[in-house]
Amino acid sequence: MAVPSPQRAPAPVRHSARLLDLALAVITVVGVVTGVMAAEVRESPWAGLIPLALFLGALLLFRRRWPMTVLLLSIAAIFVYRFNSHFQGGWIWPASAAYFSAACTPRVRWVALIGVAQLVYAAVDFWWVLQRNVVRFVVHIAGEGLVLAMLIGAGLVCAAVMRWRGQLRETDGRARAAEERLQVSREVHDIVAHTLAVVGVQLNVATDALEEDPAEAAAALRVAKDVRNRAMADLASLIGVLRDNAGGAAPQPDLASVGTIVADARAAGLQVVLDERGDPSAVPAAPAVAVYRIVQEALTNTLKHSGAARAEVTIDCGPSSVTVEVKDDGRGGGEIVERHGLAGMRERVSALGGTLTVGPVPGGFSVRAEIPVAGSPV
Repeated sequence: MAVPSPQRAPAPVRHSARLLDLALAVITVVGVVTGVMAAEVRESPWAGLIPLALFLGALLLFRRRWPMTVLLLSIAAIFVYRFNSHFQGGWIWPASAAYFSAACTPRVRWVALIGVAQLVYAAVDFWWVLQRNVVRFVVHIAGEGLVLAMLIGAGLVCAAVMRWRGQLRETDGRARAAEERLQVSREVHDIVAHTLAVVGVQLNVATDALEEDPAEAAAALRVAKDVRNRAMADLASLIGVLRDNAGGAAPQPDLASVGTIVADARAAGLQVVLDERGDPSAVPAAPAVAVYRIVQEALTNTLKHSGAARAEVTIDCGPSSVTVEVKDDGRGGGEIVERHGLAGMRERVSALGGTLTVGPVPGGFSVRAEIPVAGSPV
C-alpha cells in the first residue's frame, strides 16, 4: 500500500505572493508619481514626490508581515509630504495598497478608525475650498471616503475568502488523514489476521503431531515461522513508510503473489484450487492489490470460521475488469456479520468502482468481486 507523504506548501505559492507584493509596489510607485504629477505640483519631483513614491512602494514588500506598521508609516510619509508641498490631490488613495493589506487582518476596526481620522483631517485641511466651491469639497471628501470604504470592503472579502480556503484545506487534510488511517488499518488487519490464522492452524498441527510424528510437527512449525517472517517484513515495510524512512511506497503485493497466499492455506490443511484466467500482468496495481487482499481475507475467514475442507479461487483478468471469487464448501448459513475484514474488502472494491458480493451459495460460502480496470494507470 502506498501511504501518501505529508503534504507541503509548494514553493510556487510563496513565489507568487512575493511577485504580487512586488507588482503592488511598482503600481504604487507609478500611480503616486503619475497622480501627483497630474495635479501640476510646482515642486521638483525629486524634491519629495519620487522619494515618497519609492518609500510607499518599498513598504509594501513588508505588508504581509507587518500590515499595520506599513499602513501607519505610509500615512506618516503622506503627512510629511503634504506639509512640505502644495499637493492637494487626496490623502487616502496614495496608501491604497497599505489600507487594503491592513483591512485583510483581524484589526480591520482599527483600520477603519484610522481611515476615518484621516478623512476628518482631510476635511479640515480642505476646508478652505468649502467657502469657494461646495461641490468640489463634497466630491473630494466623498470620493476619499468611497475609496476608503472600497478598500476596507475588499480587505474584508479577501479575509473571508482566505478563511474559507483555510477551512477547506483543514477539512481536506482531516479527510486525507482519515483515509490514510483507514488504509493503514486495512493493511494491518489483512496482514495480521492472515498471519494469526495460518500460524494458529500450524501450531495446532504441531501440537497434535509432536509426540506421534515429530517430522510433521517440525514442518508445521517451519511453515508458521515462514508466514510469521513474511508478516514481520510487511509490517516493517509499512511502518517504515509511515515514518518516512523508506523513501517511497511500501512494496505492494500483486497477482503473482496470490500463489503464496494459496500455499499458506494449503499448508494449513485447506485444499485450495487456484484458477487464473487471462493475463495477470495487464491488471493495474490498484486492482491487483485489491484482488490479492480479497483472496487473503477470504481464505483467512475460511480457515478461521467455515470449517471447510476445500476452496476454489478463481481470478479472471478481462480487458475491462478483473473478477475474483473465493468459494468454499464450509458452513454457508447463518447471519453475516461485517467486521473489519469484510468491511475492508467492501471499501477497497468500492473505492475502485467495483462490486462485492458476499454470502452463502449451494454447498458453501462465496466471496466475489468485480473490479473495473479500463482506464486505470498501469
